[in-house]
Amino acid sequence: MNKDMYILGIETSCDETAASVVKNGHEIVSNVVASQIQSQQRFGGVVPEIASRHHVEQITLVIEEALAKAELSPSDLDAVAVTEGPGLVGALLIGINAAKAFAFANGLPIIGVHHIAGHIYANQLMQPMEFPLLALIVSGGHTELVLMENHGSFKLIGETRDDAAGEAYDKVARVLGLPYPGGPHIDKLALGSEEAVDFPRAWLEPDSYDFSFSGLKSAVINYKHNLEQKGGEVNPAHVAAGFQQSVVEVLTDKTLRAAKEYGVKQVIAAGGVAANKGLRASLDAVFEKEGIPFYVPPIYLCTDNAAMIAAAGSSMFESGKRGSMEMNGRPGMELASWNE
Repeated sequence: MNKDMYILGIETSCDETAASVVKNGHEIVSNVVASQIQSQQRFGGVVPEIASRHHVEQITLVIEEALAKAELSPSDLDAVAVTEGPGLVGALLIGINAAKAFAFANGLPIIGVHHIAGHIYANQLMQPMEFPLLALIVSGGHTELVLMENHGSFKLIGETRDDAAGEAYDKVARVLGLPYPGGPHIDKLALGSEEAVDFPRAWLEPDSYDFSFSGLKSAVINYKHNLEQKGGEVNPAHVAAGFQQSVVEVLTDKTLRAAKEYGVKQVIAAGGVAANKGLRASLDAVFEKEGIPFYVPPIYLCTDNAAMIAAAGSSMFESGKRGSMEMNGRPGMELASWNE
């Protein structure tokens, strides 16, 4: 009988301090997240130094809690997986150094994981991944289309040329006077609005799978300024609905077109913006119509967490990949070359 595999995952790439234990690459045994949203809200975004201080305060506690909830000791673990990049370098280093110390003290191998690969592998915690598959990654720092032909194989076929979708959501929310993080507030307003302002769609070149949201953000700002200069009153719900419709239409259309071109067996969405109800509904509807299986993790696995890091680390561990104690934070880490 084969022994079960237990991987401890650690995630500190931005403003969540997280630790998790995952069994056999797909079963969450424990998943602990210490969020900094309340601390960062007063600044309207993430302040790197404050994020790092919170990580220092929380990292040991979340690791201990993850092991306690899993009812496991370090000797039961097979490896430690930690986010190596991309992310805020100070935040990354706290998680990496904690992982190295834990691994060294307990004689365990360490595995560096790409943060976006983690978001993709969050789907493996819900159902098996079937290849080839297409992943739409939408988060505060990333908007990408990635083709996977096997585990650990990542081919970038489309990316943002300026603002990521989540970044655009936060900037538009700030313009509308909504709290940070802005995405959930815009989503709620948009879904509750019966009217929508007509904003442009950035399709780029006819065959391009790239994205651009900077122009849309500027269009929202110009609309608000022009209306206010004329003495009009901006309806935040109408603006939110128009903005979200523009983002969702472009993301859905390009994902569908790429899925057809590459003949994938499965389409998955990943990243914090994949929690957006409007986007989830749009993607679900078009892929159900096309007969292409589409999956998106539950909301708690879309936002940053360590279970996704452990899941990606499990795949690497099974393929024989190991990190080293010389591991360093890599804020500009490229997904395509991460697992080579």
